[in-house]
Amino acid sequence: MIPIARPLIGKEEKQAVLAVLDSGMLAQGPQVKAFEEAFAVYCGVKYAVATSSGTTALHLALLAHGIGPGDEVITSPFSFIATANAIRYVGAAPVFADIEYDTFNLDPEQVASRITSRTRAVMPVHLFGHPADMDRFVDIARRHHLLLIEDACQAHGAEYRGRRVGSFGTACFSFYPTKNITSGEGGMVTTDDAAIADRVQLLRNHGMRQRYYHETVGYNYRMTDIHAAIGLVQLKKLERFNHARIANADFLTARLPEALVPPKVRPEVRHVFHQYTVRVLHGRDRFMERLVASGVGAAIYYPLAIHQQKPYQEMTGGSYPVSEAACGQVLSLPVHPGLSRADLETIVARVSEGIG
Repeated sequence: MIPIARPLIGKEEKQAVLAVLDSGMLAQGPQVKAFEEAFAVYCGVKYAVATSSGTTALHLALLAHGIGPGDEVITSPFSFIATANAIRYVGAAPVFADIEYDTFNLDPEQVASRITSRTRAVMPVHLFGHPADMDRFVDIARRHHLLLIEDACQAHGAEYRGRRVGSFGTACFSFYPTKNITSGEGGMVTTDDAAIADRVQLLRNHGMRQRYYHETVGYNYRMTDIHAAIGLVQLKKLERFNHARIANADFLTARLPEALVPPKVRPEVRHVFHQYTVRVLHGRDRFMERLVASGVGAAIYYPLAIHQQKPYQEMTGGSYPVSEAACGQVLSLPVHPGLSRADLETIVARVSEGIG
């Protein structure tokens, strides 16, 4: 079976973990600090604060900006559910706007139509590794005096007009094992705002700066040095991994049958292909079954939009036809950097056989 995703963990990561174990400093020590500093430099921001997951990064980013009950945050219904859940964690209301057909990203025109007097922030998602239309979101945020929070959990190293995602507002990343790099588990908040970085640092560590003196009710959202050590090694490999993902995507796009709609890559962006997601306009589920049976891993991200999920069905605020259509058509194929040329050729052959 050619897997849909596979983390590439080498001897360097293993040696880094053993070094941490030998040091005796396991929780939020020098490796976390080094990972934060390196990731901030990579993203082109002043500050990066490590957390225990992408979800906790989203939660803390919202809290640090003072978003809470009575506030609304506009975001995409076509994303992993954590995007919306984090908004609810702080007592705010997620307000959905539909997506663009070609990129699967939040549609700025739809966002503009959803702004109310209660709107505090816009949270675009750089879905599957394709950056959202940041010029327009920055403009919307400025004109309406809104906060801009990037969900960049799937977009490590993606760029919009030569600028890396994670540098346009406060942003959140995930290092879950299937992401473009992993720390085993973990997250990161990036920002140029010293006050926001300080607040995230405070909240992730039980609300304390000085040991056992607590300034506020906080959380245990710390990253361990074990996870950070893996992340540091992986960060050094990120550009190589991303180049491989882009090359693999180009190979597939050039050879897949016309019956599939390949991923759109807009000219102003660098798409880093966390997922290689096609549209299957007819018979998607049967096609996927044949593909998996033939030994090619495939997955549906996502079979339901967030507003269709049980916890959100009573608070949808409308229908989102582009998102709903995508849920019935999208299919992700392997694109990870562990694929060989033979794997890619097999994927193309099995897809061609299965779609016919």
